[in-house]
Amino acid sequence: MPGIKYITRVLRGVRFEKLNYVMGVVKQKSGHSKARTFCDILWCAARYGAGYYDYVMFGFYDMNGKQVGEVELSEAVFGIEPNESVVHDVVKNHLANCRQGTQSALTRAEVSGGGKKPWKQKGTGHARQGSTRAPQWTHGGIVFAPKPRDYSYTLNKKVKRLALKSVLSAKAAEGNVIVVDELNVPEIKTKTMQSFLTAVNAGKAVLVTPEVNMNVVKSARNIPGVVTTTAKILSVYDIVNAKQLVIDKAALAIIEEVYA
Repeated sequence: MPGIKYITRVLRGVRFEKLNYVMGVVKQKSGHSKARTFCDILWCAARYGAGYYDYVMFGFYDMNGKQVGEVELSEAVFGIEPNESVVHDVVKNHLANCRQGTQSALTRAEVSGGGKKPWKQKGTGHARQGSTRAPQWTHGGIVFAPKPRDYSYTLNKKVKRLALKSVLSAKAAEGNVIVVDELNVPEIKTKTMQSFLTAVNAGKAVLVTPEVNMNVVKSARNIPGVVTTTAKILSVYDIVNAKQLVIDKAALAIIEEVYA
């Protein structure tokens, strides 16, 4: 085990944000999770921050919830420093694009009636009025009435890619990435899928498969908080909104190939 002087020398060029992330990974899911002293953790973090490691080791499981091996998560996808600002921009863009924009109300010019002046201009003691469809009247029009519009807008591809890698890295740092040897069920049965999720301690989760698997989709669609998707159409919003990310091992290879 190296001494404090060596650790200090290695850590000299490592940013504190990176170090905090690395220590979280080391303590939770890496191959050095059994390190018991602060010196051990610092040493592992120092080597990781100095560039000796380009991946993080995670255990992966079968459909019974038992660990059957270990898998490497690429640091280029699951090990970057999350950019919260970019993630916020992409989530806001997703919510805006989901808006139907079909709201509509009538202005005073569009409400039926009101063509007659309700009373003469002067001499009645009332405030002057020109129409019974002015906004202050009951059954009157709406001021600045909303009309159907398109709320969608586009973001740069690099921004969306950075946001996706940021949320994947955040889930990995939290220890909420669960890799499955083969995410599949023999038949469409919600109970089977729920038993699997309980076995791997996954609650509100996103299930990622390499291709559309109707057995998985139909078995999980009735479970509250569970969303299914494929490796090629990952949604930043779904990942942020979920607690755990459950990934098929084949889907993991596709993700790392596309985004690394």
